[in-house]
Parts: sequence; structure tokens; C-alpha cells
Amino acid sequence: MAKLGVVKRLELLHTMGRPAINDFIPLIFTEFTEFHGDRYFGDDPAILGGIALLGNTPVTLVSQVRGRDIDELKKTNFSMPHPEGYRKALRLARQAEKFRRPVLCFIDTPGAFCGVGAEERGQGEAIARNLMEFMTLKTPVISVVLGEGGSGGALALGVCDELAMLENALYSVISPRGFASILWKDAAREKEAAELMKICAEDLLAFGVCEKIIEEPEGGAAKDIPAMAKALREYLVDAVNRFGRADTGTLLENRYRKFRKIGEFM
Repeated sequence: MAKLGVVKRLELLHTMGRPAINDFIPLIFTEFTEFHGDRYFGDDPAILGGIALLGNTPVTLVSQVRGRDIDELKKTNFSMPHPEGYRKALRLARQAEKFRRPVLCFIDTPGAFCGVGAEERGQGEAIARNLMEFMTLKTPVISVVLGEGGSGGALALGVCDELAMLENALYSVISPRGFASILWKDAAREKEAAELMKICAEDLLAFGVCEKIIEEPEGGAAKDIPAMAKALREYLVDAVNRFGRADTGTLLENRYRKFRKIGEFM
């Protein structure tokens, strides 16, 4: 199958038909119980979390929620989490560590919300704390980029033992629109920025940022959601089995080395 260019992928990710975590949960997991709240301020619908069964294996699921219609988009703040969403994610990750449940993170956000209220409630601190604590979490962490993985809002769920990306997903430290706004003071040059940034799955596999690309049907994941869910489930079962066998010391050392090698050059 011919690979789509980065601009075509960006357009594909911005279409309303792109499947999201709520499409995949009933097809991948046999049970799912959602948990709410960060125990500090409130609940953030932009991040979904709870306990699920992957076959017979209990796992903790944490995911950014991409809206599939205008009502979901408004409810989830257009997939831009508030700090309470990241604190909810960390609360559930710590609970998973206590019971040695693997943590499955699904990334699908253009970036964390940067409104005044979010900043007043500690958006930067919440993201930074996730980065720090996920690095030393004593249980396997598997992350999958489902669609857009933009900025620190995505990185907060991206500290893991293995990162996979759907074939047409994008993952970057800033969105192409943000890149264009800062570099050229012109957000309209978003597509030009996307071409320069090397944010496709193949680029990130070559850089060692991601370890696995999950193929999509021709025309994108929306063309065959059951097949896409099957491929995702097979990957997750394999990853949980592999990392579930590792002792804690090895797991943490390898996670540390995974991130230390990013950006190395000769």
C-alpha cells in the first residue's frame, strides 16, 4: 500500500470519521470499568481512565479522548486535557503499580489546554510530574499514538517501555500549527511546517522514538475499524506478555536507556 504524505495524514487526522478510543474499547477489551476524578479538583472528560480486561489479564487503561461529533468535541474540550486529567492519569498509574497491572496509554491530542484556568491549576506541573513519575513506575507501561500526538500534552502519556504508532498517526513536541506560529509568526503555514518536522511513524521509528508501527487499512483506520481493533489487540497482547515477564530492575533500566538514547548523534 502506498504511504500517505505527512500533509495527507494531517488532513486524515482532522476528519470527523477517524476512530477514537471509544470505538476501540468494546472491540479490544472484554470488560472496562471507568474511574473518575483526580481527588484534587474534579474530573476531566478529555482523559478516560479505568480498569479493563485484555483477554484474562487486568490492565489499567488511560487515554486521551478524541471527539467523534460536535457534542463529544465540546465535552472533551476538543481533546485538550486540563491538569486534572493528567492528575487522574497519574492516580490510576500509581494504583496500577500497587497491583502490578500493566498500564496502557493511548495518545490522541493536539496538545494540553493552555487556558488561564488550566495554567492557574498547574498545567505545566501536572505534565512534568507525569513525565517524572511514569519514568520510575514499577509496572510495564505501553503507549500507542492513535492519531495526533501533539506537544507536552501527548508526552505526558508517552513515557513508556514501548511506544507504538498507528501508521497514519503523528507525534511531535509541538503541533505543526504551533511550529509555524512560533517560527514564522504565521499559523497558515501549518502544512509547510508538517513537511519539515519529521513527525510520521516511519521517521520516528528510524529515530528510535517509537518501536512499532501498526498498519492501517488503505484509506485510513476508519475504513475497517474491526480490523484496526484486531491489529491493535494483537499488538497489546504481545507487548503485555513481553514486558510482563521482565523483572522490575530490568524494566526500569531499559526504560531509562530508551529515553537517554533519543537525540544522540555522532
